[in-house]
Amino acid sequence: MFDSELSILAIYGLIVAIAVALQTSGAMGQFGISYLLSARDEARSATGTTARLDRAQNNAIQAMVLFAPAILILAVKDTFSDASLIAAQVFLIARVIYLPAYAFGITGLRTLTWVIGFAATISLYFLAL
Repeated sequence: MFDSELSILAIYGLIVAIAVALQTSGAMGQFGISYLLSARDEARSATGTTARLDRAQNNAIQAMVLFAPAILILAVKDTFSDASLIAAQVFLIARVIYLPAYAFGITGLRTLTWVIGFAATISLYFLAL
């Protein structure tokens, strides 16, 4: 399951979907289903864990936007290697830790895992060159 870069990309896609579901669930608790079904012309701001989940979700999507092209470039070029697999695994582990660290406000861990995941992503681009 964690033995190919494309599988890791798919797993991360599921993690992003889980982040969306968690944030939506929190928003439903704070705002109610009627607000979520509306046009949301009246802006409301989430608070607490729901607000952190919203930011974590947005960050997860940004990370996906950077991670996916690197993996897809490597796939198209057929240049997967042990190094790219390790970088993808490190990215995934960092992002799995990042989401609850952000949701629960564990600032130092959140920042560390973000840096590790971002560095792993950058390394994938260097491997794709």
